Amino acid sequence: MTELAVIFDELPTRDGGRIGVATLNSPKSLNALSLEMARQLDAKLEAWAVDRSIVAVWLEGAGEKAFCAGGDVVALYRSMTEEGDDPGAGRDSLFAETYFTTEYRLDYRIHTYPKPILVWGDGIVMGGGLGLMAGASRRLVTETTLIAMPEITIGLYPDIGASWFLNRMPPGVGAYLGITGGQLNARDALDLGLADHFVPRERREALLEALGETDYGTRSPRELQAGVQRVLDELEARDQAPAPQVAPLLDHLQALVGQVDAVAAVARILEDRRDDAWLAANRKRLEAGSPLSAHLVWRMLERHRHTSLADAFREELNLSVQCCRRGDIAEGVRALLIDKDKSPKWQHESVARVPEADLQALLAPLWSEEEHPLRDLGRDKRSQ
Repeated sequence: MTELAVIFDELPTRDGGRIGVATLNSPKSLNALSLEMARQLDAKLEAWAVDRSIVAVWLEGAGEKAFCAGGDVVALYRSMTEEGDDPGAGRDSLFAETYFTTEYRLDYRIHTYPKPILVWGDGIVMGGGLGLMAGASRRLVTETTLIAMPEITIGLYPDIGASWFLNRMPPGVGAYLGITGGQLNARDALDLGLADHFVPRERREALLEALGETDYGTRSPRELQAGVQRVLDELEARDQAPAPQVAPLLDHLQALVGQVDAVAAVARILEDRRDDAWLAANRKRLEAGSPLSAHLVWRMLERHRHTSLADAFREELNLSVQCCRRGDIAEGVRALLIDKDKSPKWQHESVARVPEADLQALLAPLWSEEEHPLRDLGRDKRSQ
């Protein structure tokens, strides 16, 4: 019997409504977001949005280790290495286009959803998992939460809207986290605006029960949000969150990446010898990561400092597909997840030796504005 990619349930509420529950169901892969998962979740969210009996949505991952450890990059790798017929035509990108289009539509739906979405960000929340969590109206973290955008280690860049939301952090912090893949705990996520509430893992059942017992009034958008907030006000325990890693280093991080280009920022970080285990781990990750990715992180954050979320998703789709066609991602995934030799052979020797022409080739548009697969995003709300 084939296991369901996403398990859906509806929990009754005391006032006759229902809470939609979606569980990513691939614990062996740490709930890596597959194309089928994304399709099913998007379709169900679309249906729940117009179902008046649904008062809120709860999204979580199966198992004890992860909410979602990222996108299904192994499937992407297979599509790049097995589907291309003509070696001279670049790697196949048909699956990549379908996958990223579906994923980004889902992420954008979550950002603009008309009802409360609570994401139980317990355990590992990385890459595509953060894409699901970032736009939710209630992002919940626990004592086990571990958040990161580690794409530089596989030759990609922080996508899933990160070109937009990393810019909403204190100046420079998003860039630092993007090029180092720095790992955040629950307190860091709260401090940096990636999470809203700390709820101890042991209170999950009590939280779901309380959501079912609260009053949602006439079920207007405002009353739905208020009902959820009342429950969270009772059960959150921010004082139990772990000690911060980022806040004590904020000035130092901003000094490392402030007022410089990608090459200078990378040099500063690698030369930094401040005695701190978190900084040391980040340096090691950057040193081993893709030089091309470091530039892409920097360039995308610069380009989307003042754009809309929809515009960021559109350019991310273009860049992500281009990365699959001609970037470092196939080699990065091979080294980390396929052969597991952890010795990727990147296209460039160092960040300083990445030609501008190579960046421009990756940023070159694949579609006209009228033909873009995400052309409709934000059509009614251009400010988003």
